[in-house]
Amino acid sequence: MSAARFHVSGKVQGVWFRASAREQAVRLGLRGYASNLDDGRVEVLAIGDDAAIEALEKWLWQGPRLARVQDVARETIETPPVVFGFETR
Repeated sequence: MSAARFHVSGKVQGVWFRASAREQAVRLGLRGYASNLDDGRVEVLAIGDDAAIEALEKWLWQGPRLARVQDVARETIETPPVVFGFETR
């Protein structure tokens, strides 16, 4: 079990980024959340299989059709929080 937190910047709010990230994460069997931040970025916490987290990270660089991703910063989480399912906040 692995966990990573991503901060995605660019045009990522108001373009269905969180809902699309949730769809991808659920499809990959991940737990966690996608949340808008006050500074315009989206934070994504992903917990699960290494390969699934890698696949989600790759998708985050593209995002949904209307998104314009400029950067995806990744932080490895050593002790992941207890999270059930994948939600948008």
